[in-house]
Amino acid sequence: MKKIALFLFSLLFLNCSNDSESDLTDPQDTPKTYTNYVKGVIDGNCISCHGNTPTNGAPMSLTTYNDVKSAIETRGLIDRISRVQGAAGMMPNGGTRLPQTTIDNIIAWRDANFPE
Repeated sequence: MKKIALFLFSLLFLNCSNDSESDLTDPQDTPKTYTNYVKGVIDGNCISCHGNTPTNGAPMSLTTYNDVKSAIETRGLIDRISRVQGAAGMMPNGGTRLPQTTIDNIIAWRDANFPE
């Protein structure tokens, strides 16, 4: 019985450690790229209207990196997703405004020169 208790103690306490502060990184601090972040946001919130063939009055597709980059640079995508809930032109249209942290991450992606 003592061996089992010692084994459980070692599993719980001796293996739970970090060697440096770098082990304590927050996944939110990882650089946002189109592939690892922005594409998922767009696919989950925009593609239903902004697909290969836009529907519901959407003026353009947002299915590729170049589509999304162009929409930010020339079509006001950041402005549209930043509008307050219920404001005219707020995106996603008819949906709930994206969380501010998501919007901030897309702005940071733009500010980092759109890493793929």
